[in-house]
Amino acid sequence: MTSPPLQIPMVDYLVLEAGKPPHLKANRCVECSALFFDRRNACARCGSRTFESKDLERTGFLRSFTIVHRAAPKVPAPYVSAVVDLDGGGVIKANLVGVEPDPAYVKLGGRVRLTTFVVGTDDDGTDAVAFGFEQEQ
Repeated sequence: MTSPPLQIPMVDYLVLEAGKPPHLKANRCVECSALFFDRRNACARCGSRTFESKDLERTGFLRSFTIVHRAAPKVPAPYVSAVVDLDGGGVIKANLVGVEPDPAYVKLGGRVRLTTFVVGTDDDGTDAVAFGFEQEQ
C-alpha cells in the first residue's frame, strides 16, 4: 500500500490536516477581534499584543474582482483576481479559479468556496499546494 504524497501549503495560513478539509486560519486580536493573515507584533486596529489562532470558514461571497491581463513571467494570464468576504468574518484576496476570465462569467456578490490545487512537485515527490476560490452553482 502506498501512502499519499506529502503536501505542504504555499502560505502559512493555509491549513492542510489529514482527515479535515483544507481551510484558512488567521490571527485574531483578543481585544478587538481584528483578523490578520500574517504574523503581527501588535494589532493594527487597537494596538493589543495578544492574538489567538482562528479557523476561518471555507465559504463566502465575491466582493470585488478584476481580470488580470499582464502578469509576471511564466504566470498564465488572463486570470481573475478577487476579494472574498468569508462567512463568519475575514476578507482575503485570492484568485477565482475554474471560471472564464471574462466579466460575463464572474458573479459579483455570488457565493464562492475555497479550493486547493497542486502548483508544483519537488524531486522527492512533495506537492506544493495553493488555494483559490470557485463560484458555487
